[in-house]
Order: sequence, then C-alpha cells, then structure tokens
Amino acid sequence: SCFRLLCSLLIPAFFLSGILCVCLVVLLWGIRLWIQQRKKQGTSAGRDGKRPLVVAFFHPYCNAGGGGERVLWCAIRTLQKRYRNVTCVVYTGDRDATGEEIVEGAFRRFNIKLIHPVKFVFLEKRYLVEASLYPHFTLLGQSLGSVFLGWEALLKFVPDIYIDSMGYAFTLPLFKYLGGCRVGCYVHYPTISTDMLSIVRNQDTRFNNAAFVTNSSLFSKFKLVYYCFFAFLYGLVGSCSDVVMVNSSWTLNHILSLWRAGTCTSVVYPPCDVQTFLDLPLEEEKSTTEYSIVSVSQFRPEKDHPLQIRAFAKLLKEKKLARQLLLKLILIGGCRNPQDEERVKNLKHLCEELGVSNNVTFRINISFEELKRHLAEATIGLHTMWNEHFGIGVVECMAAGTVILAHNSGGPKFDIVVPYEGHITGFLADNEDTYAEAMVSILSLPPEKRLEIRENARRSVHRFSERNFEETFLLSVEPLLK
Repeated sequence: SCFRLLCSLLIPAFFLSGILCVCLVVLLWGIRLWIQQRKKQGTSAGRDGKRPLVVAFFHPYCNAGGGGERVLWCAIRTLQKRYRNVTCVVYTGDRDATGEEIVEGAFRRFNIKLIHPVKFVFLEKRYLVEASLYPHFTLLGQSLGSVFLGWEALLKFVPDIYIDSMGYAFTLPLFKYLGGCRVGCYVHYPTISTDMLSIVRNQDTRFNNAAFVTNSSLFSKFKLVYYCFFAFLYGLVGSCSDVVMVNSSWTLNHILSLWRAGTCTSVVYPPCDVQTFLDLPLEEEKSTTEYSIVSVSQFRPEKDHPLQIRAFAKLLKEKKLARQLLLKLILIGGCRNPQDEERVKNLKHLCEELGVSNNVTFRINISFEELKRHLAEATIGLHTMWNEHFGIGVVECMAAGTVILAHNSGGPKFDIVVPYEGHITGFLADNEDTYAEAMVSILSLPPEKRLEIRENARRSVHRFSERNFEETFLLSVEPLLK
C-alpha cells in the first residue's frame, strides 16, 4: 500500500515536472525566435549592400577611466583597424554623458583615438549591479542584477557577437542562448576565486570578509557553503563562452580551475601605453632634497589606499632618513560614483589622524598629460592591492622610470615585477612594515643603482605594449568573427 501511495504521488509529480520543463523550453525557444525577429528588423545593409557584423561590448561603466576601460577602447580600435565590415556597439549605464563625451574622455585619459564612430546603447538599470544595493550576499545580488541589466541590453539591441568586457559572466548564457549570439569575454578579475574560498575557510579578515564572520565558526561555514555554491554557478555560466581572454597568469589559473574551458582560454595582456611613458627622458637623478612617491589606481576598497598611507606614515618616522620631511605621497586615481568620493574623504581623515596631511596630495580624475608629469617626477611607484589581477598602473610606473614597489601577489608578482634577463626590475611587499622598509631601502640606494633598476624595468615592459595586445587580441577573437 505504501508503494502504491508513493507511485500515486511520484508519477503525477514527474508528469507535471515534464510538462513544466517542456513549457519552459517552448517559452525560451519562443523568446529566442522573437528576439531574432527583432534583430532582423533592426539591422540594415551598409553602403556596399552587405550587412555589417555587429560586435557589442557589455561595459556598464565605460566612462570610468580605469584599466578595464583602456582595454575596452583599445579592443574597439583594434577591431576597427583590422575589419572594415565590423560595427562596434557599447552597452553602457553612463547616462550622464553623451556618446561624443565618452569617446572624447577615452582620448583625453588614454590617448586612444577611435577610427570610426561607435554606437552607444544607454542602459537605465545600472543600479542593479551596484554593490551598495546588496549589503549582504553581494556577489549573488550583483550577478543576478547583471542578468536583468543584460536583459535590458538584449531587448534594446541584439548584436551578432557579444563580448563581456567587465566581468559580468552571468550575462553570457543570456546572449548566447536567447540572443543567438556568439559570445566571448575578457576577464580582468574572477568574480570569485579559490583564494577567496581559502580566506573564508581560514577565517581571515579582509575587506570582503567582515570580522563578525571570521569570529564565528558558524557564519564562516555558512559563508563557505554560499561561496562554493556561487563558484559552481560562476563556473557554469562562464563555460558558456566561446572565447575566453584573461589578463594575467594569476587570472588564468583561477579561470581554468573554475570554468574548465582550457581549449578556448588564452592570456591577453592588457594594453599599456608603454611607448608614451618610455618616451619620457630617463636621466640620472640630480642632487635634490625632495622625493615623490606616486600611486596610480582607482579609489576602490580593494586597492587598499589606507595601507599606502599607513606605510608612508611609518616611513616619515624613520630616523635614518635625513630627508624625511621632504617626502611627498601623491595618490592619483579615478572616482566613479559618490561611494568613491566618500572613500577619498575617509582617506583624507586618515591622513589627518596620522599627521601626514601636509605630505599627502590627492589628484582625482586628472588628465593623461598630468599623469605623465607626476610619473616623470616620481622616485617610487607605489601599488598595494592584494591579488591585483594584472596591474596596468604598475606597468606604467615602470615604463615611466619610477622604482616600482608593488604587492607581493597576483599579476605584479607572477607577470610584471619579475627579473628581466636576470636583473631586478622592482620590489615587492605585503604589509605596513615591509612597505616602509622597502621604501627606506629604495631611498637609501645610490642614485646610480636606482637608475640601473629603472632601466631594467623599462626594458621589461615591451611585452605589455599596445601592439602586443592588438596581436594577441585579434588571434583570440578570430573564432568569433569567422
């Protein structure tokens, strides 16, 4: 009787589930056909009678001015140079600027001039991917938010080829299976990594792992389960990509372990405008009593500007440095939103607390020319982000002729600040003490020794040039354009 009861319950349940699955498949197929019909209606032939191939980049913050945006504009310019029949589209949420202003901003910040016009599709729901909207379960919240933002993008414009250039992997299956697009992505930083799982597992306190979680074994276990579940979903959506480009060896290792898409994954170093910085004269230091230490990075929490300020404060207390009162720290970076601006205010308060305000200068959203001037005058280039995916700012500092001091992890450790032809190219550190000690060591070196390190660093950065990016990018995206 129990068996009959079980069968009487299970058989209708299986039958109902089957009907629901069929209905879902039919619904999704219908949506796909409807979207394809919209695509045909929305496209027209070019001057030669042929319909252009439309490549769309999903980059909601294309006007932000960071390293990811440099990759975007270089990628678009590269496609325009190589393919005459390609039209480039950018999905953006920067509704406070016109398309012309965005393109002009790319030229002003990065010295990148596009060959042909770009079509912009302005999105209204970018707030759905803002971290501030999800105080808890931020990763999952932002990822689900990106699906809704991607749906808005797909409804407004259906391309032939879709490239996620900002790390919203959850949009990939949307454009591939509903939009019928060939899809690719450029991964600057994995949304979740095995390092993040290790931090939670070991109950380490970081900017993305609050103290109340690390202090509780129960919360830590719950967060670990959540992270493992999210990593599974992330691997699932990421594996939908036809082409995967990653920006460094560090990112490659994590993406291979999570997405398991080795056959279509390749390292494409981001385009660094090394030649512009290499053109700056590299001269032996003149006798001077003033040294500047420059940091170039957006004002985001993961960049760890407080570490820079605290290490600099320790440097100023170093009695061995006779010139300690003539040291200057210049923090250069972009502010994307009110949260970034608030972060800068907090950093200024920290400077006041540590008594270093007179020695610290903030330069926000500056022009490319001003950036070059600051780097040309700097002695040390400072970088403090833990597990930086690559580090364009690190490369720029090295090309400009500063002695780089970067975090002993991620891209700087494995790809950039590595010996070149057996010679040292820079220094690495990982906490306040080691950063302060390294700065003392650099400033204590004879000028000719510093010059030797700067020359080694300059010779090593050619592999991160725009030309190298163009070659590897075109090789990687070629399967999408066939």
